[in-house]
Amino acid sequence: MLDPKYVRSQPETVAAALAVKGFTLDVEKLNQLGALRRDLLEKAQSLQAERNAYAKIMGKAIAEAKARGEDIAPLKAKGESLKIAALKADDALDAVQEQLDDYLRNVPNIPDQEVPSGRSEEDNVEIRRWGEPRTFDFDVRDHVDLGERCGLLDFETATKITGSRFSVMRGDIARLHRALIQFMLDTHTLEHGYQEINVPYIVNSESLFGTGQLPKFEEDLFKLTDDRDLYLIPTAEVPVTNVFRDTILDAAQLPIKFACHSPCFRSEAGSYGKDTRGMIRQHQFEKVELVQFVHPEKSTETLEQLTGHAELVLQKLELPYRTIILCGGDLGFSAARTYDIEVWLPSQQRYREISSCSNFRDFQARRMQARWRNPETGKPELLHTLNGSALAVGRTLLAVMENYQQSDGTIIIPQILRPYMGGQTSIG
Repeated sequence: MLDPKYVRSQPETVAAALAVKGFTLDVEKLNQLGALRRDLLEKAQSLQAERNAYAKIMGKAIAEAKARGEDIAPLKAKGESLKIAALKADDALDAVQEQLDDYLRNVPNIPDQEVPSGRSEEDNVEIRRWGEPRTFDFDVRDHVDLGERCGLLDFETATKITGSRFSVMRGDIARLHRALIQFMLDTHTLEHGYQEINVPYIVNSESLFGTGQLPKFEEDLFKLTDDRDLYLIPTAEVPVTNVFRDTILDAAQLPIKFACHSPCFRSEAGSYGKDTRGMIRQHQFEKVELVQFVHPEKSTETLEQLTGHAELVLQKLELPYRTIILCGGDLGFSAARTYDIEVWLPSQQRYREISSCSNFRDFQARRMQARWRNPETGKPELLHTLNGSALAVGRTLLAVMENYQQSDGTIIIPQILRPYMGGQTSIG
């Protein structure tokens, strides 16, 4: 979340910055609650000071009253009255503070100044392309037709087992899917210095709050129906980033770089029937996620490096792609800046998202209280967090299938993946 002190002191500046995201900050409400908080804080402090002062003299006053044979009940009553008044003032202050905190929990992160203005994905800005889309001399099939033709990608059985937006992979397609995972993990751990990490696929609400999925986006989650307040992970970002919740790291430990393969579970509540065919948008899919914890001064350059790590996977697979910077209106709740990488899909004759790489600056760290100790001051300060898909495995699989298809329906295995496939060169 945003720094409450900064929001209270600079509400107009914050409002102008958030307008780029299409978010309207209720400055009047914040000002009213802020003024009420200040009044209640002053009252609570004054009452506590009066109570403390009376406590210092009450014992002596009671002793003197007893010595004179006077009734001490009024003296005790005054002490009790001051106690009750102070407690009521604290409760009133806490209630207003909770209103402020509750409002700020739903305020998104401030976008970087370089984020372009715009309302939707149509306003995102392309910054580079790599590779040339292949020209086919035959009618291109999509991944659904290719997979069903060879009998190794089965959506009908998945629907019978569970429901729509799931898939069953068999044989060489399942093996290719697994090969992509291993290839991605090897690339990031052996070449880019990430530590592989394996985490729970079920998390509590504190973890989802820390990364920004709760409270605002609960409808997008799959929640367990018992009373334990647990959810299936929508992305490995959630458990991996929360590894350092309520933790203070030494400066010498930074940067910390994790690579994690996991399934992801999303209800797709806001998709409204989009991409219902095939594997583009499913309720269950797998990713290799990159997460970094860095010094605040390093997060801008780290985002460029992390995005490059994701792009390298596509370059090694020789899949054409483009990289775009998201406009304010398409930027996620917790992100200050995001690059989307979009891979070319021949069947759609367009680029489709395969990765999002984001810098959250201290937004998630403040929600999680993930900190590092500054050796110059000896004091803890908030970390900066970043993450990116490198890559979404299912979408990479279908991109390989479509871009490497042959006229007879077979699929050539990319050169880089053949060692992971026992030297096999094609499927189908």
